[in-house]
Amino acid sequence: MNIQNIKRRYLQISIGLVYLWFGTLKFFPNLSPAEELAKKTIGELTFSLIPSNISILLLALWEVLVGLFFLFNLQKKTTIKVAVIHMVLTFTPLVFFPELIFNENLLTLTLLGQYIIKNLIILGALGVLWIEVIQEASASIEIKEELTGSEVSLKRIFRFR
Repeated sequence: MNIQNIKRRYLQISIGLVYLWFGTLKFFPNLSPAEELAKKTIGELTFSLIPSNISILLLALWEVLVGLFFLFNLQKKTTIKVAVIHMVLTFTPLVFFPELIFNENLLTLTLLGQYIIKNLIILGALGVLWIEVIQEASASIEIKEELTGSEVSLKRIFRFR
């Protein structure tokens, strides 16, 4: 295992653990510090079509699955996309509920605001993983093209019919 793979796994494991931990808390009422904010935000995003007790369980399930997929290195590309969508949605309370996110001015955050802003780090790590997944995919395409090219030249040399 080369150093790039080790770095990638460290990122996947750390993101996976954060998702698994925070998601698991949401299965148990009043354990997650972001539970009420998450319920209010999902209510705004879905026009309150999903009851809050169901929406928090769906969010918990989403987060736990993302965490497990990262931990077990499954469906990397799809997991990164789903995690990015989730991370982008975590910033919507900045628009919907600024009074819960900011203190007296835009430079001072409440604890909930800090909870949200820390997601910038996760987004950055997801960006790094995305770049590596794309590089990995393009490298495998190049290898396939090289193999296909050598097969063609062997057929020409030996005139297989």
